[in-house]
Amino acid sequence: MSASANPARPDLSALRINKDARKERKTGKILGIILAAILLIAVVAGAAYFTHNSAPVVEVAAAQKAGSGPTALLNASGYVTPRRRATIAAKITGRVVGVYFDEGVHVKEGQILAKLDDSDVRRALESAVADRNSTQAQIADYQVQLKNAELLVHRSEELKAAGVQSQEILDNAVTSADSLRAKIALTKEQVAASVARINEAQQAVDNTVIRAPFDGIVVSKDAQVGEMVSPISAGGGFTRTGIATIVDMNSNEIEVDVNEAYIARVVPGMPVTATLDAYPDWQIPSKVRTVIPTADRQKATVKVRISFLKLDPRILPDMGVKVTFLGEEPKKQAGAIEPVASIPASALRDENGAKIVFLVKDNKLERRAVKPGNTRGTDVEILAGLVPGDAVVTAGPPNLHDGETIQPKK
Repeated sequence: MSASANPARPDLSALRINKDARKERKTGKILGIILAAILLIAVVAGAAYFTHNSAPVVEVAAAQKAGSGPTALLNASGYVTPRRRATIAAKITGRVVGVYFDEGVHVKEGQILAKLDDSDVRRALESAVADRNSTQAQIADYQVQLKNAELLVHRSEELKAAGVQSQEILDNAVTSADSLRAKIALTKEQVAASVARINEAQQAVDNTVIRAPFDGIVVSKDAQVGEMVSPISAGGGFTRTGIATIVDMNSNEIEVDVNEAYIARVVPGMPVTATLDAYPDWQIPSKVRTVIPTADRQKATVKVRISFLKLDPRILPDMGVKVTFLGEEPKKQAGAIEPVASIPASALRDENGAKIVFLVKDNKLERRAVKPGNTRGTDVEILAGLVPGDAVVTAGPPNLHDGETIQPKK
């Protein structure tokens, strides 16, 4: 047989497994698993240690003595808004040549705030005055001529009576005198027209002086010396339309939006407690001034305006405020339980249908069951379970438990 008929077979004896290499790979794999397990145990142990040794941070508030008075009917939020706020603008277009105020200053009614360039209108005023003066001078000349004409008329009458002078000469003298009287009357009317033009030019000059329309505080300075101002915004974005914004601080009030489903509870004159976001511990006595008789269909709310019973310099426009509409003071019934304390409503927690709070004693929590009563604004009355001065948790993790060590938030 030929060599092509018997092909060479591969040498399978060369395919052998290296037992040492297999042992090394297996050993490395086992070591990797062991190291990963050790690392996982270390991470879990570290996390457990950190969790066990890190005390949760909570907010704490002291229970207050229970107050008396009307109960809260409705809560709402809004802003302080002045009833009198004005952006002062010029009546004419002009260049600012003087600004005499700054933000935060008190201004009186009629006080000069700024001046515009008055060179053009002042020239017009001077021209009108000159026209009036020249016209008045003509009146004096006509009056002198009229006096002479009247003498001529008198003389002509005497000569005519004596038969020395003709009727024509007398008629001419009378006509001259009448003409001068007409010229004097016309000139006086021209003087009156000149005075009207003077008043118009003077008004234009006065319009270059911008004054405060009422007593108030400047809250915005909108123009500087050298800028152009105009009531119609001539010149596009390079022209200012306002000089300053003034607010009458004595007209500050509260504007809130009340859901239309609860607006029936709000009536003019009802008492309100207001709390500014900037001063959360300051409760300001107020009352409903008016309910705006229209609703917002987009928000389904009705605007309510509330007046402060006493204004304070700390009350500033556009401050955020929360209000509580108060109802009539509840009548005390015989045998009714009197509240012993008052705490923020956020301190109450539900536990299987019961109300509890967490007391803080030496940075440790103590679970305490309480009996809540009426709500007064953001606080709730406690009928049993607390006494004034007890420190309770108002905010913190949801999984707090009795005896846990905590860290009060500073």
